[in-house]
Amino acid sequence: MTNFKNILIIKLSSIGDVVHALPFLEVMKNSYPDSKIDWLVEEEASQVISGHPAINRVIISKRKSWEKEIPNPYKFTKVYSEVAGFYKELKSSSYDIVVDLQGLFRSGFLAALSRGKRKVGMSGGREGAPFFLKEPPVPVDYDQHAIDRYLKVASYLGCDTGMFSGTIPVSEEDKKKAEKIIFSAGGDKKIIAINPMAKWPTKLWEADKFSELALRLEKEMDCRVIFTGSGQDRPVIDEIIKMMKQPDNEAGPVNLAGRTSLKELAYLYSRCSLLVCTDTGPMHIAAAMGCRVVALFGPTSPLRTGPYGTGHKVIRSGSDCSPCFKKECGDVKCMKDITVDMAFDAVSKILLEKVSSN
Repeated sequence: MTNFKNILIIKLSSIGDVVHALPFLEVMKNSYPDSKIDWLVEEEASQVISGHPAINRVIISKRKSWEKEIPNPYKFTKVYSEVAGFYKELKSSSYDIVVDLQGLFRSGFLAALSRGKRKVGMSGGREGAPFFLKEPPVPVDYDQHAIDRYLKVASYLGCDTGMFSGTIPVSEEDKKKAEKIIFSAGGDKKIIAINPMAKWPTKLWEADKFSELALRLEKEMDCRVIFTGSGQDRPVIDEIIKMMKQPDNEAGPVNLAGRTSLKELAYLYSRCSLLVCTDTGPMHIAAAMGCRVVALFGPTSPLRTGPYGTGHKVIRSGSDCSPCFKKECGDVKCMKDITVDMAFDAVSKILLEKVSSN
């Protein structure tokens, strides 16, 4: 068997996709324990892998920042210096193998710039990505989950893919900060998290339905609801909470949007009984941390990007046009036809399963 001493993984984005690549990292390290593994990632998703014990070095591309700043003549020198430093760092090591798990032009181009004896990737690469490989793409099935596709590449590289956890590394400091949040949210009750937002407009569920669901969960499940999301999501979530019309003497849900780091959020999900969400990055974070998920799916396919593992429930309306993989749609029937009852029943079943298994 080939013994890889130096390995470069290229998985740049997004947060959910980088989470999906963690099992690949683990089985590579398990199969080649003496190897040094570097990971090339974009800035936004770098928190997912920072501090991971299997990684020797995280190489960060600030591509999005550079694209925003380069038109500004006053920042040209700064951007040029950072880009030059990035390419110097990328070429500072010679790798036995470079693995492109992104399969796009930008990842292929970076693979070409790296110093690798072997350069491999998956079938289905777009924008000319296979052109930059040194070997034929590893054939994968795109009706499989992304994690299973990446593990197929690991198997091709001689790895035993039977054992992995895929969890996100969390520091003790992150845990302490998250525990404070849990205590302030009412740590004596079971906590159900709701992440109502998504980057694609077609993935969104109506705000009034999230409001009704949250109210029913608090009243009928005797739990505390916490809402999660980015800082940009905070005003929308505030409106969802206002629609619940809680009495003044009741605490009501907590809006944590923009108040946690990615690592704190990961640990927070590990302490929740369940997460209700759309098809978005936090869904994958929760699943990776052992939190059961009720996921609302419309335009995308749960076979490809649903919550990975057992114990989760995916809610779909059954629309004939789903999945269409469209970011824009004048109807969005696939999401509108998902009812509050469907989501509530799924939550109830998961919580009852957890009680009966304890």
